[in-house]
Amino acid sequence: MFLTSGPDLVVEACRSGIVGSFPALNQRSTEGFVAWLDEIEGRLAGVPGVAPFGVNLIVHKSNPRLRADLDVVIARRVPLVITSLGAVSEIVAEVHSYGGLVFHDVISRRHAEKAAAAGVDGIIAVAAGAGGHGGTLSPFAMIEEIRQVFAGTIILAGAIGRGSHVLAARAAGADMVSIGTRFLATREALVPQAQKDMVREALAGDIVHTPAISGVAANFLRRSLVQNGLDPDALPSRGRLDMADEVRIWKTVWSAGQGVGSIDDIPGTAELCQRLAAEYRDAMERLLRDPFDDGRGGAQP
Repeated sequence: MFLTSGPDLVVEACRSGIVGSFPALNQRSTEGFVAWLDEIEGRLAGVPGVAPFGVNLIVHKSNPRLRADLDVVIARRVPLVITSLGAVSEIVAEVHSYGGLVFHDVISRRHAEKAAAAGVDGIIAVAAGAGGHGGTLSPFAMIEEIRQVFAGTIILAGAIGRGSHVLAARAAGADMVSIGTRFLATREALVPQAQKDMVREALAGDIVHTPAISGVAANFLRRSLVQNGLDPDALPSRGRLDMADEVRIWKTVWSAGQGVGSIDDIPGTAELCQRLAAEYRDAMERLLRDPFDDGRGGAQP
């Protein structure tokens, strides 16, 4: 949720029983990151039944703040750390030293093997259609192959926007899911209203998967590319990922996943969380009642 999630979104998700997370780099400085942790912890303190929160760290040599932000994470004993673009056993060990958990983003079995070797607690399978730095593999293929090399928690990401999708992910073998694009179109998301509207209006075919913008393959909204004077079908090549340049790029070239087609409104985060839970229960009850019910009032053979 780069440049998207902040204290309001995280707190509302956690209060609703869903783990809310945000990238440390969403704040422009380590001092600002500390201030956000102060706010989140203060607003969640004493609230019954809240879920833990998480912080995403970009583990890449071009991230100049990694060491400083990690020191803050350790000092504040952040419950969950999500690492991206590098699985480093030393970082896992430092988080484990205070009892924290580490989940790591992967797009292939090879990356999953490296994450498992680094000792992570969970692997986030970023499948085809995911927003941000997304992969290209089928979720069914990813879950199956990751389970062959990893005995821990598997979290599926990619085009998940309804409670029924969560149930489908669990049926396929995932333990949990990670949802990003659906929360772009919420009132608490930090992105501009124009980006929320573009997400709400888009369909899966409006998503362009390319390494040309970031240096690492990611999914972007076609209209956003055009608005920035780019031809989505003839994008210029770009060098390697450089986190120092990422904020400038992603502020105007907007990312989203293929799940945009299931988004038709911009609710509050708490309302969306409640809806996801209700949709999950409805989907489970429908399948238990009639496994061939398509959920639209008819049965399919």
